[in-house]
Amino acid sequence: MITYKTLLISLPGTHIMQITLNRPEAANAFNTQMALDLVSAFEAAAMDPSNIRAIILTGSGSRAFCAGGDLKERNGMSNAAWSKQHLIYERMARAVINCPIPIIGAINGAAYGGGCELAAAVDFTYVAEGAKFAQTEVKIGIIPGAGGTQTLPRAIGERRAKELILTGQVFTAQQALKWGLANAVYPLKDLLPKAIVTAQAIAANAPLAVRQAKQAISKGPSMGLNDGLSFEIEAYNRTIPTQDRREGVLAFNEKRLPNFTGD
Repeated sequence: MITYKTLLISLPGTHIMQITLNRPEAANAFNTQMALDLVSAFEAAAMDPSNIRAIILTGSGSRAFCAGGDLKERNGMSNAAWSKQHLIYERMARAVINCPIPIIGAINGAAYGGGCELAAAVDFTYVAEGAKFAQTEVKIGIIPGAGGTQTLPRAIGERRAKELILTGQVFTAQQALKWGLANAVYPLKDLLPKAIVTAQAIAANAPLAVRQAKQAISKGPSMGLNDGLSFEIEAYNRTIPTQDRREGVLAFNEKRLPNFTGD
């Protein structure tokens, strides 16, 4: 298993990877190194999808999931250096958004700026009681640049996202649940166990089928209904010739649990 300077990688269950943002001294804010580490971790997992079938993304400690970009590192940066660094942040966001493996966010604390963008970039989130969110970029003279203007409106609706992004206001875990950014809110002690249970349920299913379903769901909103239905059938047809499809039907008829291999 690869080790990283700013991430902790663990395997809390069969075919499950947990990626923990690990800069607690900086409220898990991502610096250049963390962005590079996240690119590496997600791209490595994406290249081994039969082994890693579900990913949990969380932060170390109980104070923060991720405070966004590290402004101490950025203090005094030239325009050119800022733009060069942001190219890495853009690649990081795309590595998360485009990952074919389902990603569960376990949001253990504050998720501000880029941290809120990470929460919106994953497939769905479980959130700790007391966690707070905000897209604060306009307060320092920039805008969300790691997907926030695209992923947040898709999660909570355009009008609500405009209000939050244009004001930079803080919102709570319960508001995130009400508006659709969070799937559930749990006491902090229950957050990871609940995420692991869900990851286990995903990992127990046929990995190719799961990836095709994720892709169809993700692509559909950018298409008209008929195009979306056509895309769904293309994704469906990819599952027909697989060994896992045959194993799933056989296991059902033999009244046993299937043994999916990703083939």
